[in-house]
Amino acid sequence: MLQASSLDTAVAALHEGGVIAYPTEAVWGLGCDPDDTSALTRLLRIKRRDPAKGVILVAADLDQFAPWLEGLPDDRRAVLAEPQPQPTTWLVPDNGRAAELVRGEHDKVALRVSDHPLVGELCRAFGGPLVSTSANRAGEPSAMNAEEVRRVFGDELDALLDGPLGGHTRPSTIRDLASGRVLRA
Repeated sequence: MLQASSLDTAVAALHEGGVIAYPTEAVWGLGCDPDDTSALTRLLRIKRRDPAKGVILVAADLDQFAPWLEGLPDDRRAVLAEPQPQPTTWLVPDNGRAAELVRGEHDKVALRVSDHPLVGELCRAFGGPLVSTSANRAGEPSAMNAEEVRRVFGDELDALLDGPLGGHTRPSTIRDLASGRVLRA
């Protein structure tokens, strides 16, 4: 059974094309390198997620998203930098930087700066954003602790970075940057 990993072990797994589990603001997440097509394909297969749906990218700070934000007008960047009352994932027009499996069938990419200390530490140690999708099989409830991750995924994952959830009761709000419209509250 998959044991808890150190930060260094989790980061090494990511750099080697692995898929890891880690706690986020409200639920456990599965992640990988968003630029590694093989890792993305494996993550979607493990999760049994339709590739057309795309995935969220999570980062320690807005600067880590710089390549995905090139060409975005300053007024839109300012909106992304505004503090939000709860974790918010923004749908940002894809400038061509997002991998097809990250974007799915959409013309936007989903980006969230995490306020979870462990997620921030993980992204900084990795050196950039990570895929962040709920730790569950498609259509099933999200894992709420490391034991549930182990029960659902067994040894299909390469690392498990254990820690507490961030104290929020719901997954992030999803908002469209261009319109401000909330797609998931």
